[in-house]
Amino acid sequence: MGVSIIGTGHTEVGRLEDDIYGLIEEAGREALEEAEIDPGDIGGIWLANFSAGSFNSQEHLAPYALNIDEKLRFTPATRVENACASGSAAIAEARRAIEAGEIDFALVIGVEKMTSCDTSETMKILSKASYWPQEGSEGMTFPGLFAEFARGYSEQHDIALDELREDFARIAAKNHRNATENPLAQMPWDCSYEDILSLSEDKNPVIAEPLHMYDCSLISDGAAAAVLTSAEKAEGEDRAVEIVACSHVTDHLSLDRRVNYEFTAGQKAVKSALTETGLAVSDLDFAEIHDCFTIAELLSYETLGIVGDGEGSRAIREGLTEPEGKLPINPSGGLKAKGHPVGATGVSMAVLCARQLRGDPLGVDIDGAEIGASYNIGGSAASNYFLIYKLQNG
Repeated sequence: MGVSIIGTGHTEVGRLEDDIYGLIEEAGREALEEAEIDPGDIGGIWLANFSAGSFNSQEHLAPYALNIDEKLRFTPATRVENACASGSAAIAEARRAIEAGEIDFALVIGVEKMTSCDTSETMKILSKASYWPQEGSEGMTFPGLFAEFARGYSEQHDIALDELREDFARIAAKNHRNATENPLAQMPWDCSYEDILSLSEDKNPVIAEPLHMYDCSLISDGAAAAVLTSAEKAEGEDRAVEIVACSHVTDHLSLDRRVNYEFTAGQKAVKSALTETGLAVSDLDFAEIHDCFTIAELLSYETLGIVGDGEGSRAIREGLTEPEGKLPINPSGGLKAKGHPVGATGVSMAVLCARQLRGDPLGVDIDGAEIGASYNIGGSAASNYFLIYKLQNG
């Protein structure tokens, strides 16, 4: 049984006045209104969130979703946590319930309110998604872990870090430019990679060598939501977007048990989804991928198979991932410029893909797009989700 998205909601992303409760309500209500169904028909709610307990002193968050509408009272609601991939995990669980025939309609919400804490505390909270005994507890932050990927990639493929830094700036600039077309984005900026490279050290300091501040995604507040149902029930809905594949592959939690120059489990997730659907990467018209750091986007070019191993630089330098390129990447601005409220990110990606395919994109309009994908990772790419979407009745 296929499963489709029939309603979407998405808040602004940034340093927002709304608390976490208001964000849940805003995104959830928008998705239900767009789906044009009775809220009482929702059979289950899955709420993705990484760490409201640390950020907002609120554990047991899922029941709050019932405040969206009184008709949701007594609906089963479950919080889902899988680090930055929590949103995709929630979609996967809701999708299974529909495929199993347990429910007809699901409401999936992703949310994070991160700006309640200062930067140092936020970094500590996020580091709990690493392997705490030997990474987080030793002072390793996620910029540090992804700097390990950058150094490992440099050594594995014999590419100078200075050369990579230019590639990273090209990736960041692309995503900031794309975000200028997204009215909900946190940091739109019509810039060139030279603009980023020319920033002074105080405006673009080293965070974890070789990663600078402009190589890092943003500390963000935001929420996204989607209403899911069976493709059969969505038949005839001209805005329905089918999730034709949802693969999930997990690797070891600690980075020292994996190679530090590729997303190995991500490659397996992509291969699984493409095999399931009979598609090739060349069939994709765009993708929203997990650019928590610029090195992550570069590695993802190879994870998806846009280019071969060690050729990520070619993808960005030849414009293959620009809006007019072979496979446009992050037309929304991505985590780098749209923003990265971690628990919301996977749901946000699904919403962005659905809206792009429906022709009302949040970001650059990829004209004629028929098939899209999202690649969402948790931790240092321990959890990997790859989803493929197509307009159901297009």
